[in-house]
Amino acid sequence: MRLLTFSFLKNCTLKSFFNGKPRKYSRVTQTEPKIPQLKGDPNYIEISPTWDTDIKPELRAAVLQDMQVYPGFVTEEEEASLLAELEPYLKRMRYEFDHWDDAIQGFRETERSQFKPENQVILDRVKALAFTTDTLPHVHVLDLAAAGFIKPHIDAVRFCGDVIAGVCLCSSAVMRLEHQHEPALALHALLEHRALYVMKGVARYEFTHAVLGGERSQWRHRPVPRRRRVAVLCRARPEPSS
Repeated sequence: MRLLTFSFLKNCTLKSFFNGKPRKYSRVTQTEPKIPQLKGDPNYIEISPTWDTDIKPELRAAVLQDMQVYPGFVTEEEEASLLAELEPYLKRMRYEFDHWDDAIQGFRETERSQFKPENQVILDRVKALAFTTDTLPHVHVLDLAAAGFIKPHIDAVRFCGDVIAGVCLCSSAVMRLEHQHEPALALHALLEHRALYVMKGVARYEFTHAVLGGERSQWRHRPVPRRRRVAVLCRARPEPSS
């Protein structure tokens, strides 16, 4: 079970959060990746006040382009359908709190290459939006306990390509991205319940990313209660040279 996390971690409008209905996106049923037509909602990304506007504006623009959040990407019914398929497998596992490099606490995980047709349609929609290249055949499912969290880390490309896309189920969470050499250059992303997030390029390889837990789980000075969170992750296939 730990090998999955090793390969993943090492190798590889705000209004809808507080009130109102989540934003909906048109469904795409093609199984082949295509050029994304939608951009994420910028209201779900916030630059830290420690990053002054006149400091590295090109880097700021690049990371905002490479970290995107799409609120309300799946419906309640689609979420229930995905969980109904995944729960029988996840419930057989125990949450782990002794990850090999202490990068993640309170997790269980699995990988799946086949889904029921109604759930495969959802994953096809993710791939059509997020990827322009082939994806890995196995979808990574990461179940983070309510008290769990992911410490800052940077992905490599040995076992995973440039893009990862995750559907957030069961709970909202806050992700912090921090420049690996200049910690003041940071931003937060609200990964809302039933949202899709897409990370690539600068956001993955020049910034660490972490899923905050406990009292640190805040968005614009307001707590984001953390419950158990299940992320369904599609990943780009690594380049042959990797």
